[in-house]
Amino acid sequence: MEPDTIAEVARQAAEMASAASGGGHDDHGAGGHVEIPYIREIIVFLVASVLLVPLFKWFKASPVLGYLFVGAVIGPFGFAIIDDVEGVSAMAELGVVFLLFMIGLELSVERLKAMRTMVFGLGFAQVMVSGAVIAAAALWWGNSVQASIIIGLCLALSSTAVIMQLLMERGEFASRMGRTSFAVLLAQDLAVVPLLMLVTIFAAGENGHVAELVGTALLRAVIAVLLIIFVGRWLVRHLYRVVTWTQSPELFMALTLLAVLGTAWFTGFAGLSMALGAFLAGLLLSATDFRHQVETAIAPFKGLLLGLCFISIGMGIDFGVLASEWFNVLIGVVGLIVLKATILIGLVRAFGLPLTTSLRTGLILSAGGEFAFVGVTAAMGSDIISEPVAQYMLIVAAVSMAMTPFLADLGAWLKKLIEDRMGAEPIRASDDEARGLEGHVIIAGYGRVGQTVAKMLGDLKHPYMALDLNVPRTRDCRAKGEPVYYGDAAKTEVLERIGADHAGAVVITLDNFAAASRAVEAIRDRWPGIPIFVRAWDMSHSDELFKLGATGVVPETLESSLQLAGQVLESLGTPREAVGDIIVRIREKDYVGLEAPGSDNAKPIPIDPDTDDKSGKTGDKAAAE
Repeated sequence: MEPDTIAEVARQAAEMASAASGGGHDDHGAGGHVEIPYIREIIVFLVASVLLVPLFKWFKASPVLGYLFVGAVIGPFGFAIIDDVEGVSAMAELGVVFLLFMIGLELSVERLKAMRTMVFGLGFAQVMVSGAVIAAAALWWGNSVQASIIIGLCLALSSTAVIMQLLMERGEFASRMGRTSFAVLLAQDLAVVPLLMLVTIFAAGENGHVAELVGTALLRAVIAVLLIIFVGRWLVRHLYRVVTWTQSPELFMALTLLAVLGTAWFTGFAGLSMALGAFLAGLLLSATDFRHQVETAIAPFKGLLLGLCFISIGMGIDFGVLASEWFNVLIGVVGLIVLKATILIGLVRAFGLPLTTSLRTGLILSAGGEFAFVGVTAAMGSDIISEPVAQYMLIVAAVSMAMTPFLADLGAWLKKLIEDRMGAEPIRASDDEARGLEGHVIIAGYGRVGQTVAKMLGDLKHPYMALDLNVPRTRDCRAKGEPVYYGDAAKTEVLERIGADHAGAVVITLDNFAAASRAVEAIRDRWPGIPIFVRAWDMSHSDELFKLGATGVVPETLESSLQLAGQVLESLGTPREAVGDIIVRIREKDYVGLEAPGSDNAKPIPIDPDTDDKSGKTGDKAAAE
């Protein structure tokens, strides 16, 4: 589709929306009806996204680049379909808020402890060293100290969205390089909050001494954080328990949105970044039983609002700079990649990782990231960075991000070249990697049956994780240190959060058999190769589960009847071995004869363990013998 055609479609959609609402941004249209705020911009955003973003996915590029391109096309530097950049940016701030909430939700205290060496050691070292070197280069090019610091920190960050997508698509997230890259990305995500606070401090620098501003900001931050931790934690936990008791998905969603926006508003009211409040809210919820269900509920909002955020950033990018200053842009992109890659390779090697891992990690993290757009745009709006410099930095970050897949391919090629010539380096598991789960069992439903399965796995020292929708039960189990989380096992997004991609098996012990069927169907569609073992009610339900793809099914009522009959036979003097053989034989015949009364499949079952399948002896005859 040609750009002119795209622009025309988007313009017609905008005109239709404007006509429907009465035109402009008046409170009332010509017909006297109340206008929906920014309806024109929203429709243009949706039309352009539907038309353009799939093209980037088609070429296996990051959707972030697609949203930036959409913003450039419809913005004032493109076809000028939307010229109210400030209005769109105001709405787009919610995208950053939700993104920081998701980051906080991912950064549980347990995860940070498990990866503390790589996150707080390697990750923070990369941010500080790369930020300092890039800032020195920016200062050498004539920027102010404040502008250089912001530029250095912004360009030191990599793209979490692009890199995580690449690692997942290529199946390398669990590799040494994947885990190392993830640890550095976690540290970079943690650095975003102080970076945004630094922009606010520098923006107010003309009205007071920097040290005084820093002290005041830190004091406000400490007070706000303490209130959120001690008051918010207690309040949020109790509210979630009440809402989950109602079993209402709508109320659960409403409470999640309240937690995000409420804490963001509170920190904004205290003079801090709204993103800081959202980050703290996510960090609080990460330690609760509701974490995985919250992630699933909030993901659509985060994706949509984050897309709007990047579109608004793209609207402010003048791609004419790329045409007029292509040589300088080329120098900036190459310089950024070489600087970051060199620093990262040296740091990763200093932490004792192999050369091939260092090369691949350094290359895949060497480009710019999405928060470069957020930070540079905020600094430009606060007059910390001049508009020409900001435009140049945004172009450099966008072009380098587009090169991330090629840099990953280059790293893989170098790894193969080195191993072919020098041989593969020995891999020694680090303490952080040993904490990862591989081949663990997921238990859906943690009642009496699920707890029995977990106990047997625990006795054998085999790792497991469990899901349950009973809030008091999950709370009590977590208090005992058991890995039990609140979540719906029929939601594949929830299962992904507890490592279903690399689990060894799934055991479904739900007593709601419709829910068990939904869970089997969802898991088999998403993970066709994983073994699924299910607790069923009777043979009719067992047949349904087998048809949906269950690997093994245990009909509860029939199994209990077999155990009861076995005890009766033993009390009547039947040898235990004979009773066991009878039970095994009935199981091997798939419980034929134990159907419900009146069933067409009901047949008498021979109970003589010495009788073969073709003997034709009935139970009565066998008993007589």
